[in-house]
Amino acid sequence: MAGGESRVAMNGTQVSYIGHDCEEIPDFLGEQYGGLARRLDLSFNLLRSLEGLKAFSELEELIVDNNLLGNDLRLPRLPHLHTLTLNKNQISDIESLLDHLAEVTPSLEYLSLLGNEACPNELVSLDKDEDDYQRYRYFVLHKLTNLKFLDTRKVNKKEREEANARGAFMKVVKPKFDMESGDHKSASPVTPYTPLPSGSRDAKNHKGVFAKCRYVYYGKHSEGNRFIRNDQL
Repeated sequence: MAGGESRVAMNGTQVSYIGHDCEEIPDFLGEQYGGLARRLDLSFNLLRSLEGLKAFSELEELIVDNNLLGNDLRLPRLPHLHTLTLNKNQISDIESLLDHLAEVTPSLEYLSLLGNEACPNELVSLDKDEDDYQRYRYFVLHKLTNLKFLDTRKVNKKEREEANARGAFMKVVKPKFDMESGDHKSASPVTPYTPLPSGSRDAKNHKGVFAKCRYVYYGKHSEGNRFIRNDQL
């Protein structure tokens, strides 16, 4: 074989084409191995599309880690696919991806999305924690009810019950991006906190406002008064 064809590794029904910087699946892969492959590894390339998977209709496992796949990712219908790993790509829209997978991969049992923005954990963003990740798991399991493994963890009974009960409400809402200012905006407007009544918030028209306060302040309990003598109160 010549060129890229000589760099294909095949072992039985397992086909690997790793680390060749290809931006799309080469035609020869589907032509020569599409009908044979049950496991296909395309990791460490520059893939932005998986258009060439149409020839791999019998595929059961697909590994496309460390590529450039984004929110426009589309797979052909793969009825036998049970394992899909998309680690370290550029996917940020989790709902769109899950809706698509539910439609085209009905047998999916193992999914891994680590290293994508859509998978909220400290590997991707320092402002994410275990609670964010757990909510993500509930949402994924709500969408893909047949999953047995998500990322590196087996799906347990308690998670599945929580996903069935409340998973639909666990979606993490991303802030909207303002193209004009370049700033991120919250999906819902947030009123800045102020201790003042609404009538006194106009910076150009200061005036006193009297109102009943629901709290009673006792100066002797203040942290700042620990160093003030009683005869100074």
